[in-house]
Amino acid sequence: MPNHTDPTDAATASDWDAATLRAALAKAAEWTVDYRSHVEERPVFPAIAPGDVRRALAEAPPRAPESFERVLADFDEHVVSGLTHWNHPGFLAYFSSSTRAPSIVAELLVAAVGVNAMLWRTSPAATEVERTAVDWLRQAVGLPDSFSGVIFDTASTGTFTALLAARERAGAGVRDEGLVGGPALAVYTSEQSHSSVEKAAMAAGLGRRSVRRIETDAAFRMRPDALEAAIAADLEAGIRPAMVCATVGTTSTASVDPVSALQSIAERYGVWLHVDAAYAGPAAIVPEQRAHFRGWEAADSIVLNPHKWLGTSLDCSVLLYRDVAPFRASLALTPTYLESEDDETDLMDVGLALGRRFRGLKLWVLFRCVGTDGLAETMRRHIAMAEAAAARLVEGGVFELAAPVSFSTVCFRAAREGDAAGEERLNREIIARVNASGRSFLSHTELDGRYTVRLSVGSVHTEERHLDEALEALHRAAADLSPGEP
Repeated sequence: MPNHTDPTDAATASDWDAATLRAALAKAAEWTVDYRSHVEERPVFPAIAPGDVRRALAEAPPRAPESFERVLADFDEHVVSGLTHWNHPGFLAYFSSSTRAPSIVAELLVAAVGVNAMLWRTSPAATEVERTAVDWLRQAVGLPDSFSGVIFDTASTGTFTALLAARERAGAGVRDEGLVGGPALAVYTSEQSHSSVEKAAMAAGLGRRSVRRIETDAAFRMRPDALEAAIAADLEAGIRPAMVCATVGTTSTASVDPVSALQSIAERYGVWLHVDAAYAGPAAIVPEQRAHFRGWEAADSIVLNPHKWLGTSLDCSVLLYRDVAPFRASLALTPTYLESEDDETDLMDVGLALGRRFRGLKLWVLFRCVGTDGLAETMRRHIAMAEAAAARLVEGGVFELAAPVSFSTVCFRAAREGDAAGEERLNREIIARVNASGRSFLSHTELDGRYTVRLSVGSVHTEERHLDEALEALHRAAADLSPGEP
């Protein structure tokens, strides 16, 4: 356990001097390059138990300063060894949030300038860079110039913010009067949508019971007829529809809801349409993938995450909207000490947070250093890798696809017809063995009540050989656990 009681010759002033900072940055840069060069040699998931890292750290904060060199050594030994390495090329779980090198450098610059972009006047360039980067993203994914937006931390925040705007537009008057005595509101989303929709309803005071989980079809897409029936039933019961949340790239299967059909229904009933495209949204940069997004240009709001497939470092989630007025109506509040006559939108007016990181710089640097063609080519390659992996998985009859391959996500399982419990045990053990190897890391979900393995290609570091290794591990685990079968 580190000893924090011995003083060193580290700077004891209010901050490091230039020489100390320069030396620390050089050491950190050297460590960063070495880490990224050799991350593949580390296990994706650490072989540790809960509490191991905490026990390796000092129980009390140090009274005297320590050298950065010593801190960095402890970081490498006790912290990095206990990380799940999302930048590992064998990370195929969830939706990858790997980091491109330009974003790492941009993150350093964000920390260096340390600005708060709450008002235009508190950092004019930060506001305008963010608006520029967001508009570049809008153009890259093919949305009309009627959209503008802001950058939040995650899609959960974006969806919550959109629900607040939808709630206000539904006429609940919650901003000033609160929820007491107001009309009952309903939110509509598919059975496959992200849990953030329910959490948004909870945080917005509507409650989980306000969320209608709409049935999906055989490809796990929201059924328009079921949505319309749910809206009609609520209206009959005196419940006011507030928001429809469609998903392009659902969390479990990356399925694509029929946005055009859902938009027509939402428009007919005057309901806010929000599109959760957190994972798949950036794929609209790829021309041949653009058809998946048909209809989203008519949505009221869209959320997509550059910190997933584009390789911008966490956190960087973009909320786009066609009209800023409902967002300002739900949350804008300017006390005297923040009043400003500057002719520019203050980004604090769109969202709950007052303090705002300079996240726009990371996206701006990413576009400058990679370009939209480079971003598209990476996603195109990932999609091809996932499709090839799916074809190889089903060879030999051991695994079956549990859902259509969508974007770069594959859902599959080793089937045991008529033995649901045995099938789940088998697939749990397969994924446990693959993950325990340290070379690949997969996640799971449940589809139609059956345990399902997920493989999603999204890391900028993943190459075909890493998919080959994962597939070989899967087939090997299945063969070991089912000797004598194909």
